Amino acid sequence: MADFSERIKEAMNIRGKTQSDLCRMTGIGKSAMSQYIKGSFVPKQQRVYSLAKALNVSESWLMGFDVPIERITKNQAPELSPVSFAPVHKIPVLGKISAGLPLYAEEHIDSYIYTELNGGAEYFGLRVRGDSMTAARICENDIIIVRKQEVVEDGEIAVVLVGDNDATVKRFHQKGRTVTLTPQSYNPIHQPQIYDIKETPIRILGKVVQVIYEM
Repeated sequence: MADFSERIKEAMNIRGKTQSDLCRMTGIGKSAMSQYIKGSFVPKQQRVYSLAKALNVSESWLMGFDVPIERITKNQAPELSPVSFAPVHKIPVLGKISAGLPLYAEEHIDSYIYTELNGGAEYFGLRVRGDSMTAARICENDIIIVRKQEVVEDGEIAVVLVGDNDATVKRFHQKGRTVTLTPQSYNPIHQPQIYDIKETPIRILGKVVQVIYEM
């Protein structure tokens, strides 16, 4: 298994990308990028994802695993089918979302990450707290990417504001004026939450479209 710095330098050579190019395409700072290329340390998953997309290789290949279909060498660059690189978009990662504050209030924002998701939609990240969705492979400290929208299909995983509480991540169901927010957890303490929308304000903030797992 090759190390990350060997792979990133090999891909940069084949793709004709400089360190400055990668910084511009991914939003990663020059100092951090230099450390990755030198092999001082390996980036977290969301940055590996951005770098892999910028260099048109898989994350597994970039991390040093032997994945023949993605392997590139100086003499075998054609093995990778060239695709155009979609611009990387900067989105805020929110530590929590509270009622009464704008969605992107400074008090909410923990950091920023980069994604290729676009299509004219608006996205935000949310760092997961608790274990109410572990059976859906959404765990403590994972980052969920959420497409901002006010309506979701029945049974989809959504970020929802309930009354004056912080936002919650659950499967959303509605029948008439009754909303049920269903956890998916191995912890039996988590039970469906049932609300009458005439009595408790329910606001859908968006649909979960991607999970970035904590490494």
